[in-house]
Amino acid sequence: MAEEEEGGEINGGVGSMDSIESRWVFQDEDDSEIDDEDAEEDVRHRRTVMDSEDDDEDDNAEQRLIRTGPRIDSFDVEALEVPGAHRNEYEDFSLGRKIIIAFQTLGVVFGDVGTSPLYTFSVLFSKAPINGNEDVLGALSLVLYTLILIPLLKYVLVVLWANDDGEGGTFALYSLICRHAKVSLLPNQLPSDARISSFRLKVPSPELERSLKIKERLEASLTLKKLLLTLVLAGTSMVIADGVVTPAMSVVSAVGGLKIGVDGITQDQVVMISVAFLIILFSVQKFGTSKVGLAVGPALFIWFCSLAGIGIYNIVQYDSSVLRAFNPVHIYYFFKRNSTKAWYALGGCLLCATGSEAMFADLCYFSVRSVQLTFVCLVLPCLMLGYLGQAAYLMENPNGADQAFFSSIPSGAFWFVFLIANIAALIASRAMTTATFSCIKQSMALGCFPRLKIIHTSRKFMGQIYIPVVNWFLLVVCLVSICSISSIDEIGNAYGIAELGVMMMTTILVTIVMLLIWQINIIIVLSFIIIFLGLELTFFSSVLWSVGDGSWIILVFAVIMFFIMFIWNYGSKLKYETEVKQKLSMDLMRELGPNLGTIRAPGIGLLYNELVKGIPAIFGHFLTTLPAVHSMVIFVCIKYVPVPVVPQSERFLFRRVCPKSYHIFRCIARYGYKDVRKESHQTFEQLLIESLEKFIRREAQERSLESDGDDGDTDSEDESSCSRVLIAPNGSVYSLGVPLLAEYKEPSKPISEASTSEEVTSVPPTDPAISDAEQSIERELSFIRKAKESGVVYLLGHGDIRARKDSWFIKKLIINYFYAFLRKNCRRGIANLSVPHSHLMQVGMTYMV
Repeated sequence: MAEEEEGGEINGGVGSMDSIESRWVFQDEDDSEIDDEDAEEDVRHRRTVMDSEDDDEDDNAEQRLIRTGPRIDSFDVEALEVPGAHRNEYEDFSLGRKIIIAFQTLGVVFGDVGTSPLYTFSVLFSKAPINGNEDVLGALSLVLYTLILIPLLKYVLVVLWANDDGEGGTFALYSLICRHAKVSLLPNQLPSDARISSFRLKVPSPELERSLKIKERLEASLTLKKLLLTLVLAGTSMVIADGVVTPAMSVVSAVGGLKIGVDGITQDQVVMISVAFLIILFSVQKFGTSKVGLAVGPALFIWFCSLAGIGIYNIVQYDSSVLRAFNPVHIYYFFKRNSTKAWYALGGCLLCATGSEAMFADLCYFSVRSVQLTFVCLVLPCLMLGYLGQAAYLMENPNGADQAFFSSIPSGAFWFVFLIANIAALIASRAMTTATFSCIKQSMALGCFPRLKIIHTSRKFMGQIYIPVVNWFLLVVCLVSICSISSIDEIGNAYGIAELGVMMMTTILVTIVMLLIWQINIIIVLSFIIIFLGLELTFFSSVLWSVGDGSWIILVFAVIMFFIMFIWNYGSKLKYETEVKQKLSMDLMRELGPNLGTIRAPGIGLLYNELVKGIPAIFGHFLTTLPAVHSMVIFVCIKYVPVPVVPQSERFLFRRVCPKSYHIFRCIARYGYKDVRKESHQTFEQLLIESLEKFIRREAQERSLESDGDDGDTDSEDESSCSRVLIAPNGSVYSLGVPLLAEYKEPSKPISEASTSEEVTSVPPTDPAISDAEQSIERELSFIRKAKESGVVYLLGHGDIRARKDSWFIKKLIINYFYAFLRKNCRRGIANLSVPHSHLMQVGMTYMV
């Protein structure tokens, strides 16, 4: 159905063209995969994008490359609440709106990297003291080329393009890889997920063979899958640690300027003022990115202009010879003069590139082009001028290195710049906190973090979120860090550890994306990983050497976060595998008969479970516990797939679980990790029932084409007819398994591309038996409507797991205590349903693993 709807409107909303070029995608040769257990009862249920699910566990089906037409961008799920869909393409806004977004970009994305001049030279020269002007030039040259190599070349020009439909961060890279290769350890993927319109990937034909070999190797090796997940979890834990140390470093550095402006201010007083500022910062986090970003954007613009102005003033006032630092030979002289001290100073030099990962993680708020242009045209020139100005001042005043930035400010502008610097520091802290929220939300959606309450702070733009528990948790850890590590040098070393950990993980994941998805020349890939990973490992060796000076606290915190995510993923995987093993057999359902061995009461029962296929064991628990069961039962699985957004037209997958007389269906409601599930339970029920009615109609239309006229519940036939694919002249793809879809049009959902090929046609039915089929359809639809009128009840099964008595001690410890603690204290799935308690029915069940 997705192919027929491309090019038209979706639910009356305005679709936005994400790309005008054709894409190459994998198409399974066998497109009508079904459950092995359901084969006897349900062979003829054909797969369409919205109609049914692909439940075959055979992952080795033959694939071939087909060309698809341009796709329509997914619309905002919040369009369920407002008329029309919001467009998330900033390029279509007016000039005034673009200016506002530019200010928001400054306020949200560049705060962290913009405040690095506050502390970079101070930390650097504390490790390698100035012994002459050549040391200043060498350190300046090292800083300038670090800025050029890491933030500019690596992140702005390369990494930002490795986004997942506009989503950045470590888990966005992981989801992008999972979409192209089956490397996720949670075994709930379906072949039909790859047919979501936003799931498809552009696969260029050059280098394709190498890409397929890498894909096969990743899918076949469990070790590589675990290693990949470990890298992702390690990177994400470092991002969270970064969200702790960034506020500490930025705010303490900015407030430390008081020691230059006011005599007698001590470091303890600086720490207390910093604590007060941080409490205020985390308290306003709940107001959202749009509001706060617009408010602080102009302030950060003034900050960058101040950096450039002070830099130009100092270059002219003190020493213009600092421009010689653009010659990289001074880096060689710096290391030659200082040797080991220069190597220690690398940890301080890296601080000029902090915030690079925040640019990528915060990408979901803005477009790639806006971030790139803002960095190249404003941020980078202002930063370079700021460092050049500080170096010019230090050439004449080498004793001011401990507070290089504030010492270099002209006396008449000191208090103004001090105020702007503190505002910019608060903005920088907020930028990394926002990036932390994004990464945690992505990891939750992909089953790697306990469920937490997420508040969406904007109705217009997805991705702008606030997580209260994480916000206050980061505040507490940040305050503890500041009070225990008061030295700016020690905080800087901890900052470098957290930042480098994320950078290295990003480098490795982007390299995999280059090989697997971009499929670019191997020389370019090798150059990328050798240059950047080698550079980051060199920096990392420098900061690790000083890990014993107090920065170990951040490493311990990152390790704790890593184990929380690992334990949650491990427990979720065991729980899902156990539920799959204990699902009910079709033989048992046949023995029970249409009444399921009990009384069928009028109404619809939505049984929520995590299985994407099979009948959950919890359903048997309901049958034995309840005196009656509803006349219609729908197994509903809320599933997050590794795409940012799933269009509403592709939200539901349906199929029958048993013969028609049982009135049992399975539904998978698919959501992307950026999807906003804010619809009420009435809206969800209405959408689900409408989709079920469409499924029944299309099922009947498909069966009407069968030559044997059977009801489709017992016999099997050659399924090759369902794998026929028609490629229209414009490149669009149509499945010939459901040709009558072209004729089924709703007033609110025109299917504009159905006429692009002469082969997609249908002949009006002339068989008298068709009228009987139509009556059968109407009877079933009437049954559904009556059941809906009788009421919808949500049947929730809470499945817990416990380790078997003969399990290893470590497994018992992880499952029975750590994972059980996380499940007990995380947000239950019921909290996301917004269902009145009068419509709920819950049953618990414990699995031994």
